Amino acid sequence: MSPTPLPGKKKKARAVLPLPYWLREFALIRMAVVSFAGTLGIGMAAVFASNYYKTDAADYKAQAQLIRDTAYSRFAQVETEKREIRAYQPQFVALRSKGLVGEENRLDWIENIRQVQEQRRLLSLSYDIAPQQPVTLERPLMQGDYQLRASRMSLHMELLHEMDLFNFLDDMKRRNYFAVQDCSLRRQAGAANVPNAPNLAADCTLNWLTLQPSTVADDARRKRGRR
Repeated sequence: MSPTPLPGKKKKARAVLPLPYWLREFALIRMAVVSFAGTLGIGMAAVFASNYYKTDAADYKAQAQLIRDTAYSRFAQVETEKREIRAYQPQFVALRSKGLVGEENRLDWIENIRQVQEQRRLLSLSYDIAPQQPVTLERPLMQGDYQLRASRMSLHMELLHEMDLFNFLDDMKRRNYFAVQDCSLRRQAGAANVPNAPNLAADCTLNWLTLQPSTVADDARRKRGRR
């Protein structure tokens, strides 16, 4: 049973405010707003993705450029080495044929000395060869992978005249590489009016030169150290 309202009192009616016009008409553009928001989100995602791929592409391009530059540098180096080989190979072969490049060949030196002595009809000579040693130069010399080494020879010659010595040294220089360190000439006593008797005596110090690969020279030095 519903309560009976008290006499003399009336119930007040609530006022209903109308909605703003833009809110009442939002339903008309709701789909357009949702589409715009979706499109904006997709567009922002596309912008971020494009920036990421752009940075990645720039890094890849820089790496590819570095690889290309490195390959080109190696190619240019190979071409330079090929030109140098073509230019210097004949000289290298000539030096090796005369015994400058490679291990020393003392038997070849001795044989050349014997041949020159016979061809020039020289008087008796004698020599002594010291162990090979590395050469220390006053000024640095670019030797690459090679080391300059020398074996010192003490040479004694009996001479009819001084040209015998000069001819001997000239003939030997055509066959091998060596440097004359010093030479001394002295006149022989009691040689006057004696046929084919030596008038002079020469004592020279020669340094026979070789260019050996550094590894070969180091191995030879270690072998001598173990003896």
